[in-house]
Formats: sequence, structure tokens, C-alpha cells
Amino acid sequence: MKATKKIGIFDSGYGGLTILSSLIKELPDYDYIYLGDNARTPYGTRSFETIYKYSLQATKKLFEMDCQIIIFACNTASAKALRSIQQNDLPKIDSTYRVLGVIRPSVEEIENLTQTNHVGILGTTGTVKSMSYPIEIKKLYPHIKVSQQACPMWVPLVENREYNTEGGKFFIQKSIEKLLSEDKKIDTIILGCTHYPIIEDIIKQYIPENIKLISQGSIIAESFKDYLRRHPEFESLCSKNSSVQFYTTESNKGFEENAGVFLNKKIYANTLVLG
Repeated sequence: MKATKKIGIFDSGYGGLTILSSLIKELPDYDYIYLGDNARTPYGTRSFETIYKYSLQATKKLFEMDCQIIIFACNTASAKALRSIQQNDLPKIDSTYRVLGVIRPSVEEIENLTQTNHVGILGTTGTVKSMSYPIEIKKLYPHIKVSQQACPMWVPLVENREYNTEGGKFFIQKSIEKLLSEDKKIDTIILGCTHYPIIEDIIKQYIPENIKLISQGSIIAESFKDYLRRHPEFESLCSKNSSVQFYTTESNKGFEENAGVFLNKKIYANTLVLG
């Protein structure tokens, strides 16, 4: 069978571009389709039902666009929609398709990094309320204590490019201080949103040097590389022309301008409608 399938990357906005960038760096030969639901971002404060609805629409659209494997490069979608889509929808759509998330691979890295067994999570309101990180960590590492802090202002700060302002830094600092005040023994923090690597240098200004930051890009790329190695039946279907197509639910011109900042290069995008 001819290899024609693309790898789909879905995010609520721009944050998933940090995952895409790492995937291209680690797996440059494959063909990717990136879909950002920018018209309806942010997902972090929306209900479970809404996030599930939006994520399922994006999933079906990417399948229609010849993707057989989709990565939810969005912690909120991974937390609130992934399991339902995997268990309830994929068997009805096509049992040979796969949808993967970013939470489990990130959690698997924790034990290799923490020395105190005290871990912090910085994420969107939706990700934090879902309790997905504490639940997954407890499954794998029941001895690790987890503290969480929702950062509802961080995604808007990133997408509006206001994170380096005095006001932006104030909100970043306050969220970090709230997390660290909950548990003085935290020595590892997961950046539980794919937007957050953009502000990683600012985050580091407000945490002690001994605290490790887990940024998801390289972890997801390594995990997906291993996934393809373990599943040659999927890998063999993936086309390899080193291409990337970009789609957004907002103005393609606005997306091109902002995505170029995330990827440090000029890109071209198309607009589509979900739902």
C-alpha cells in the first residue's frame, strides 16, 4: 500500500506549534497537517462538553484530510476530550485510526527528574480542573505528591504577545508564587500547556534554580518517535515528503503573522470551518 497518510497536529490555537516544531526537528521526513482552532480559543475556561465537541470536530476534519494519526497538542483537549474520543468515537469512525495526547508522555518523565517526589503543575483552568495530571501521576507514581496552579491569564498573554510587559510578568510571577507556596518541597514543574514554552525564560526568573521545568515539546517528539517504532503498521502508511500544511479557523493572514513568531519563519495557512 502506498504511503499517503499525514500526521495531524491539533491545538486550540498557537501553542501546539511548539510541539510541531519539536516533531519536525526529531522527525523531519514526515508530512504534517497543523490545525489551530484559533477562532474559538482559548479552550482552557470552556466546559467539558464544549471542548469535547470542538475536539471531535477537529478530529473528524483531520481524518477527512487524510491523517491516520492525530496528536492533540493541547493539554486541555488531551485532558477533557481525548479519552472519550478514543473510547467512544474512534470505534465508530474507524478503529484503525489513532488519536494521541500530550499528558501521558509528560507524566512518564517525572520520576526521572524529581528527587523530592514533590511535583508542581502549571496549566489552564480546564486542565487543572480535570485533575488529569494528578490522576495519571498517581497511576504511575503513587508516592509522588502533586500540586497544581491554574494560570488563566497566560495563554492570552502569549497570544497577544504581552508576556514581556510589566503587567504580563506580574501575572506570571503571581501564579508561580501561588504554586510554590502550596508546597515548599517542589523540585519539578510541568508546563502543562503548550503555550508556556514561549515564556519559559520569564518563568525561570521567578523559580529557584534547583527546580526543573518540564517543557513538553522534546518529550512528545521522542515519545511519538518511539510510538512509530513500536507500530510499524502505522509508520509504513505515513508519507515522507518533509511537508507541513497549516490550517486555522480564523483569518489565515492573522494566523500566518502570529504563527511565524512561534516558528521563527514565514508560513502560509488556509482557513477552514469546523462544525
